[in-house]
Amino acid sequence: MIVAVDSGPHPELPSHVLQALEKFDLNYRTCQDRPDLPAAQRVQSVLLEDAIGMLLVLFPRDRLLDLTLLAELTGRQLTAAKHEKLQQLLARQALNSLPGLPQLLPVPCLYEASLMQQPTLWIESGQPGLLLEFTLEDLRSLMEKASSGHFGVVVNDIRPNLNRPHEDQAEIIRAVESFTARRIRQRLEETIEIPPLPQSANRIIRLRVDPKATVEDITNLVETDPALAAQVVSWAASPYYASPSKVRSVEDAIVRVLGFDIVINLALGLALGKTITLPKDEPQQSTPYWQQAIYTATVIDGLLRIMPRAQRPESGMAYLCGLLHNFGYLVLAHVFPPHFSLICRHREVNPHLHHSQIEQHLLGITREQIGAWMMQHWGMPEELYTALRFQNDLHYQGEYALYPNLIWLTVRLLGKHGIGSDPDQNIPDELYEKLGIDRQKADEVVQKVFSAETALRELARQMNPVGPR
Repeated sequence: MIVAVDSGPHPELPSHVLQALEKFDLNYRTCQDRPDLPAAQRVQSVLLEDAIGMLLVLFPRDRLLDLTLLAELTGRQLTAAKHEKLQQLLARQALNSLPGLPQLLPVPCLYEASLMQQPTLWIESGQPGLLLEFTLEDLRSLMEKASSGHFGVVVNDIRPNLNRPHEDQAEIIRAVESFTARRIRQRLEETIEIPPLPQSANRIIRLRVDPKATVEDITNLVETDPALAAQVVSWAASPYYASPSKVRSVEDAIVRVLGFDIVINLALGLALGKTITLPKDEPQQSTPYWQQAIYTATVIDGLLRIMPRAQRPESGMAYLCGLLHNFGYLVLAHVFPPHFSLICRHREVNPHLHHSQIEQHLLGITREQIGAWMMQHWGMPEELYTALRFQNDLHYQGEYALYPNLIWLTVRLLGKHGIGSDPDQNIPDELYEKLGIDRQKADEVVQKVFSAETALRELARQMNPVGPR
């Protein structure tokens, strides 16, 4: 067996992997996983299961694994194996991650036929970050006992609408028409039965845009809602804000600890967020909705503090944008309840893809489109609509571009620490320069937030007091 190892430090291959490679006399090289590897040659491995048993599925990262096509091919309703089962299987083989080696696992294997059109492939080794490189000839030997088929959709053919907001309403109507038997009416808000804006949110908005609003005004508003009052006091008393003495009232919480801006935007975020119930079915290992919302808002708040003062957008609005950045996720679950489950199952088996690509493929719209439309329908500030609508468009340059730009940066900074479930993505220097933020200082902001992880998780739990999602 010829083994050529790339130069530079590498983690060691698991012993079971080495034994399998030697047993089947396979030529290979090892290399570090890198984002610049061609997606068509980078193999994604996923373990699926149904009542019959488990199946290892291999496909290139330039494809979306379509569970409907897979069902047509196999006659089985396969979904991602439960996390606990996957961990048990890996533990028995002394592996740290799922390898793309059919001979290594005691389960059958199915691979996307397009893999055999590539001269070289990079496959998961069972050690995170370390790949095995095979030529087509050795790959054929590797896949000798595996089955093949076409079940992947070319990702480049899936084009989410990032920057054409004038088409959003028509696309949402088409999606609703495709997934409901209901006759499309003239008014979209009637068609998808959008809940009305809560009275409390209306009062908060009026207060928020009133330049003469005082602490007394917001105190009176909060005190009329017992649940909101309890929330504000508990936030102010939390370890995250480290109040030097006991918080005794709503006014004390606002004046001495939280401040007008954070309370008014927290109140609005709570009012909107609780308008739609959290979905019961979600992808395995996903970050809880309110946890991701709180982390995003908190990191954005920290990033504003390191931006040049002249460039900073309004801090309260930026915090609100972070708190509601993923609101479209709730709306998708509300509008497409039977099909939202299908989105969840596809996210579990396509961890290499951004959620917008999966949603576009399955529904024809994304959470960003429908979440922003909802904000517009409710008459929310233009800054909030812009932040939600263009948060995935790195190059957006409109009037309120700083808000979606900050979300884009924050989501990816948190993603490097396991918050959110979209794949890791490099952050270009140009974005840091545009925002006037130093890359190292941005990392320090995130580290500071994670140093208060326990307190932030408690704040997120308070946002959803009925228990885990």
